[in-house]
Amino acid sequence: MFRAPPPTPNWALSDWPALGLALKATVITPLPLLPTTRSLDVWFSTNLGRVTSLFVLHTPMKRVTFRSKPWWSELLSVLRKAYSSALRSSKQDRFDSALLASASAARSAYFKAIKKAKRDHWSSFLASATPQSVWTAKRFAIGRPPPRFPELPGASTPPELNKALLDHFFPGEQAGFSDTILLPFRECLPLAPDEVSRALARSSPSSAPGPDAIPNSVWKRVHRVAPHLVHDLLAPLVTYGSHSLTLKRADGIVLDKPGKPSYDSPSSFRVIVLLQTFSKILERIMNSRLSCVGRAAGLLNPHQCGSLAGLSASDAVTTLTHEVKTLQMAGKKVSTLFLDIKGGFDNVRPFTLCGMLRAKGVNPYLVSWTKSFLSGRSCRLLYQGSPKVFAPVAVGTPQGSPHQQKNHLAPHFSPVSLCAGRSMRL
Repeated sequence: MFRAPPPTPNWALSDWPALGLALKATVITPLPLLPTTRSLDVWFSTNLGRVTSLFVLHTPMKRVTFRSKPWWSELLSVLRKAYSSALRSSKQDRFDSALLASASAARSAYFKAIKKAKRDHWSSFLASATPQSVWTAKRFAIGRPPPRFPELPGASTPPELNKALLDHFFPGEQAGFSDTILLPFRECLPLAPDEVSRALARSSPSSAPGPDAIPNSVWKRVHRVAPHLVHDLLAPLVTYGSHSLTLKRADGIVLDKPGKPSYDSPSSFRVIVLLQTFSKILERIMNSRLSCVGRAAGLLNPHQCGSLAGLSASDAVTTLTHEVKTLQMAGKKVSTLFLDIKGGFDNVRPFTLCGMLRAKGVNPYLVSWTKSFLSGRSCRLLYQGSPKVFAPVAVGTPQGSPHQQKNHLAPHFSPVSLCAGRSMRL
């Protein structure tokens, strides 16, 4: 049985004149003098909640149902109301030819308007289509297949099914939480406003949000209206090398892999993790700093091309072509071997990675933040009939994180590269 999705904010109708004034008047409260891990999380979640509550206050809610149509308009609502009224009148007196003709005309006008609205919407979509939206056009033309419900042996109830999927995708036990006193790292450079601006500039406005349901476009506009808010919220996390627990909650969308002979095993499904957009801002800032450290400390293979500033897949192809032609001109036979490491990111262990970073001489505050980012995470699996409860995640780096992305949305370096083996060797 399909259920309608919960109400979500209609960001297109946000009252930004009033919201902008409220954001400008908002001041982030001072941090405790001697913060601990727990008090820093409380401080961050409280101030972030004050900001996000303003979004809810000045943004109307919308409820998208499975019957919602993007081509629907106010004219169709008027025509539907007129058709329903004429139909009721004709049923009251079935021998009145005028009423029957009026109902027939109202029905014809209503359904002709529906066909025209569908045709105009499809034409408008195709006229503005981009290479990125070609798969959306295919889905519209073919239709979306019904989602497969995971049916696993020995898991008959939603909690049992949820646990079986979590054990498969996120194995291991989560380490306990320790409340320790935090000291600022002296070698850490203060967060600069330009770093926040650059991180937001690299954020895609169409990226799917996580549990907070706040898209990147909202944070971009918040930064333009009140640039002090995002900076003042993130600056202490950078100084103390910490990633707040509030930012570690994610949604895991369970999708079936097409073409499988059966779907009675967790391996027939995959999980797309959606992180909170505010968390990605901090991740991009820290990744930019790690990029500089990685190159200076020699952490990257000299042939690494992906996820680095000024280098891309085109550089990798050019390098490979040059090496092949050079060897062929020397009269040698050339062969190339490509390796794909499966499940590398899913099995990254925080303590192992941080130990490698320390051994390479990475700044302690970056090591501390990396450990904080990868530990204490929780994920809520979303699929048909899921209990929608957050569960701890022990290993791996989030799939929706900039740490894994290798496209134009990604920062240029990830510490996870050291464990996942992303270097390309010719």
